[in-house]
Amino acid sequence: MAFREFETPALSRRSLFRGSALLAGGAALSSLPFGRALLAHDISENWPNVAALAKRYVDSRKLANLFLTFGWGQEDHAHTVGGGTLSLAKPAQVDENSLFRIYSMSKPITGMATMILIDQGKLGLDQPLHEILPKFRNMQVLIDPEGSLEETVPAQQPITIRQLLTHTAGLGYQIISKGPLQAAFNEQGLVGGRVSRMPIPGIEPVTPAPGLAVWADRLAELPLMYQPATKWSYSCSIDLLGRVIEVVSGMEFEAFLKQRIFEPCGMGSTYMQVPQSEVGRLTDNYGIIGGNAFPIDPGVNSIFLDPPEVPAGGGGLVSSPKDYDRFLRMLLGYGTIDGNFVLSEEAVRVGTSNLLPASVDTTGSWLEGEGHGAGGRSKDGSFGWGGAAGTLAAVDFNLKLRSCLFTQYMPAEAYPIRDEFLAAMEADLAGMRAKQKAA
Repeated sequence: MAFREFETPALSRRSLFRGSALLAGGAALSSLPFGRALLAHDISENWPNVAALAKRYVDSRKLANLFLTFGWGQEDHAHTVGGGTLSLAKPAQVDENSLFRIYSMSKPITGMATMILIDQGKLGLDQPLHEILPKFRNMQVLIDPEGSLEETVPAQQPITIRQLLTHTAGLGYQIISKGPLQAAFNEQGLVGGRVSRMPIPGIEPVTPAPGLAVWADRLAELPLMYQPATKWSYSCSIDLLGRVIEVVSGMEFEAFLKQRIFEPCGMGSTYMQVPQSEVGRLTDNYGIIGGNAFPIDPGVNSIFLDPPEVPAGGGGLVSSPKDYDRFLRMLLGYGTIDGNFVLSEEAVRVGTSNLLPASVDTTGSWLEGEGHGAGGRSKDGSFGWGGAAGTLAAVDFNLKLRSCLFTQYMPAEAYPIRDEFLAAMEADLAGMRAKQKAA
């Protein structure tokens, strides 16, 4: 079952992903006095409001888990707040090795995989896409993004790698597009991720395209929503970069991720397909309707135990808090972790900077007034993204801080956890300052 399929009045394709563009609140962390507080593995006592937030959601059974990690500099492990269980129906506790569907938190990983090839000189940041995938040479653009697919004009400039990294290529998305273009995405199986393999009454399933190469070819036949480099619009462009990586590297996309990112970073628990041997670590994913949680993808029968028809660089990964913290730690190390080289310092600095073309209008978008790097939001020295099942991650280069929030429910906006998380952190900061002043 693809993202488009899980559509009810409370759980629509748009609400499913609307909150996924948020950062983990790096700006709110800018003056936290961590210091020696991070020497403890569990730091709930130092973050009473954050810990209370997690406890409230878990104790009320609104969620099975709410697990946060904080890492400082190149410390070799993250420190935790919160907890819960893998499932509302089972007592097994979540920890740093539990497996969560990270959905769009896959995007920064794919973005950095692209930066590896740019770093090697095998790709150019402003290289036209059609030089790698010729079918994208003569693109058409819809006159009306929600209108007829027959009413188009030629693209005024070619799609580039920079545009793909920053959602400015003008491409549509199964979860964003409307009207005939959305219908065409569904008909062509241009899915961007998976939710469940269980049938949901009243929801017609979408058959994914048979592989990433076919997926890309079919996408090239559809018109763009907008002229390239004119508008920021959340899109399937990061998924398309998976195919670019395959062609340029000569490796299957997931194999490239494993060899060039997962293995050198020590990310042994990040997968497109969760091995059967690891099913005991996989959380249940829940749908929230009317404040009630019901399982839509139980870990023991998860769709992520099946091989993906289309390896989705924009939303296809399952990972653990420990693994994602190591990815962020690599970024904080400017491309190196535990002596293992992943990409150059310059590539990290460029990839986490604002790469938006100067001609792009962000007015009215999620990104208004902010920047976008290689697959993630870039703002005031922070870089990161969120996932459709409530997860968040960010790295703050000014503080040398890495932070993640892990939970499993959809849509992410069903609960105001992200806003509450930021408010709880501000309250804890005020408490810390008061204690320091009193001392």
